[in-house]
Amino acid sequence: MSQVSVDNVVQTDTPVTTHGVDAKGRRITRTVVVIGFVLVAALLFLLVFTTPAEESARVTIGFSLNSFFLWLGGMNPLLQIPVVLVAFAAVVGIVLVLIEYAPRPGRGYFIMRLVACLVIPVLAFMLLRPYSNAVLYVVAIALLVGALLFFADYRSRQGAGYLFQLILFMAPAAIMLLLGLIYPAISTFFKSFFDKTGANFVGLENYVWVFTNPTGTASVVNTLIWAVFAPIISVVVGLAYAVFIDRARGEKILKVLVFMPVAISFVGAGIIWKFMYDYRQGDQLGLLNAIVTLFGGDPVNWLAVKPIINTVMLLVVFIWTQTGFAMVILSAAIKAVPAEQLEAASLDGTNAWQRFTNVTVPGIRSSLIVVLTTITIASLKVYDIVAVMTGGRDDTTVLGFEMVNQQQRFQSYGHSSALAVVLFVFVLPLIIYNARSMRKQREIR
Repeated sequence: MSQVSVDNVVQTDTPVTTHGVDAKGRRITRTVVVIGFVLVAALLFLLVFTTPAEESARVTIGFSLNSFFLWLGGMNPLLQIPVVLVAFAAVVGIVLVLIEYAPRPGRGYFIMRLVACLVIPVLAFMLLRPYSNAVLYVVAIALLVGALLFFADYRSRQGAGYLFQLILFMAPAAIMLLLGLIYPAISTFFKSFFDKTGANFVGLENYVWVFTNPTGTASVVNTLIWAVFAPIISVVVGLAYAVFIDRARGEKILKVLVFMPVAISFVGAGIIWKFMYDYRQGDQLGLLNAIVTLFGGDPVNWLAVKPIINTVMLLVVFIWTQTGFAMVILSAAIKAVPAEQLEAASLDGTNAWQRFTNVTVPGIRSSLIVVLTTITIASLKVYDIVAVMTGGRDDTTVLGFEMVNQQQRFQSYGHSSALAVVLFVFVLPLIIYNARSMRKQREIR
């Protein structure tokens, strides 16, 4: 009799579903979440662009992160470290408690999730910045975000608590990306359309300045020179090192010597090479001018020779620091090329150069792309070498340096933002290409 009952239960056609598993439930959930975040975006827009009253008082919860750091800065340095550790441990402890206990089934845990979803966003907003004349916006945004997260979690197919736990794990990294990358990028883009004070809209005037003003034009041209020659030369020299050092005695020692400049910061490398290029009358300190005067020539101010020569001298420093990086990556890639392919090519009567170009290079193509794009991106945003060695003088400025120079020296936020956007446009295609290449390699594997 019990077996018959079990069979009847098994053969029952009634579907058993949880929240959000059926197609209609997923559409409802998706629609509610999309509409909710559109409302959140609208409220954020009003919060940012609504002008507060001149005499409005700031609404706080009694303290903020700014006041915490001011209080921390007034303490004895020996006490600052334990206080920071205690605060960090408290935050981590709260997150771990919520991750461990809140996702459990039960009314108490349900209430814990609900409170966390609604209270944490409010506290986060008020801790990050005391808002004047905008507390209603802050509370509305925070409560709406919390309600949306709780609703999505409640209807998640994995059951109540799954999405809540996932969000808590992702929240720290997501907040850092939002505050440290996404918000500054959007803010910079908008500021590029305003004047140096950021008060008056000037349209594309800052971009016209970038491509017509001698300083802006020099920064663009020099950046392109860096982006073309620095990665190509670094990869060619690094590949040559990788091929020949692998066949040399004392491979490990030679690789360490070539790789050592990678461990030196750009500031340190700039100082070292500034001594190499040192220019003076009389006894020479710089090695390059010492060689020139040894053969009867006059010392040359290498970092002031225009055009191009001084930029090339800076390029040498960058290439010196990047060649070791290219060598290490490409050496590992070469060792991964199957020996059977090289042996088969050798049996076909090919020489060493033909085996290298027809077997080795295609076999390390993905590594070549990664190294090329990585060094190109680094060359596009170089700052330290130019700042230390020339300070952008004599037409050696680049976008990365001029962006900072316009903001700090001339207080021109519009020009600085326009230069940053142009730099971003230069870097973006390389990032996309690199990401697509890596995705194709994963698909092949």
